[in-house]
Amino acid sequence: MIRHFRKQFIIFSTCALLLVIVTIVGSISSITYFRAHQEVNSVLQILSNNEGEMPARTVSSQPQLFSQSQFTKESLYQYRYFSATFNKKNKQMQIEDSHILSVSPAEIQKLTQRVLKRHRTQGRIFYHQTFYAYRVKNNSKRTNVVFLDESLMLAKAREVTYLGVFLGIISLLLYTIVLILFSNAAIRPIIQAEKRQKEFITNAGHELKTPLSVISANNEMQELLNGENDLTKSTKEQVGRLTKLINYFVSLARLQERPQMTLSVIDASQITNRVADNFKNVILQDGKHFKKSVTSGLKVRADENYFYELISILLDNANKYCDPHGDVFLNLRLGKRKKNVILSVTNSFAAGKDVDYQRFFERFYREDKARTVSEKRSGYGIGLSMAQSIVKSFGGQIKASYSNGKISFIITIKRQIKNK
Repeated sequence: MIRHFRKQFIIFSTCALLLVIVTIVGSISSITYFRAHQEVNSVLQILSNNEGEMPARTVSSQPQLFSQSQFTKESLYQYRYFSATFNKKNKQMQIEDSHILSVSPAEIQKLTQRVLKRHRTQGRIFYHQTFYAYRVKNNSKRTNVVFLDESLMLAKAREVTYLGVFLGIISLLLYTIVLILFSNAAIRPIIQAEKRQKEFITNAGHELKTPLSVISANNEMQELLNGENDLTKSTKEQVGRLTKLINYFVSLARLQERPQMTLSVIDASQITNRVADNFKNVILQDGKHFKKSVTSGLKVRADENYFYELISILLDNANKYCDPHGDVFLNLRLGKRKKNVILSVTNSFAAGKDVDYQRFFERFYREDKARTVSEKRSGYGIGLSMAQSIVKSFGGQIKASYSNGKISFIITIKRQIKNK
């Protein structure tokens, strides 16, 4: 139980930090890329306003969110750009390529023709493994097309993103390592409380058994002297109920510790048949019908004693809460893909339409409105909680479902095949 809680604590804490890191790195990366695109648009706008050439004086950036600082003639030298100007008849007038080395005038002319065929005033074009942003400016006499190499601005954004991801991963790893090393200290109060609870349950169970044994012995002596009557019979029933409740408490405490649970490959079919045969007469004597369907040769990885106890709990629960003269059905079969073994116990339960069945696995939970039974057959709200703990120990799943006036508890455990 503590190991499971410690594992969950580490997982949830790490996931929380991961969410924070992703949010921070994602925000920084998004803002960086946004600023890079703003810078591209600002430079293109400046060049386009100056017919594809550098301005002769300092130019303010365009007013935008996260606006850039002022551009100067010197600062514009860091950018790689070129431009072409055509008259209205698409006859070349001028090509400006003094700020680019990787693109020849002939290639500039081809790129310009490709851009003009798009009939768009701005966009991006891919050429020689490089993206160029372009801006087209038309006036009454000529058309100017400016191209800007985006690689420099986007490279800065990528570096910020990579650095953020790298630092985020390192931080997450260091945090996880520190959390693993100090997690026991962090949950020590919970460990101590859990330990005290288990010790209390175990000690209280042993202490209560002594007076119960005395009461039981005195009751038997009273029956020997005066014969059995309603008072001694009621006392015997209540002693039995209290003894059973104490055994449930102790068993549940030990089950959470799992010190004696030995998982191995067992014959689930054989054990299921054995439990069914033992419970058959009990169910029939209560005036109910019992059927079983067990596929032979099914094996699972579990503890044999606890697997027997698991089926006993489910059959006892089904018998207690089955409608008078109702049906109890036990089924053990393969799943649809033959990878899992499905164990289901079903009983008639006409009054269970509006019951929250998932709460049945909560310790001490009882649905009084729907599960009104005689005191003799009332439960303690512990059995199904124990069943859930056992199934989890086997690495399986348990769920409850209701359909056509019947409630089913369905267990799924991975199938084991020997000599595979």
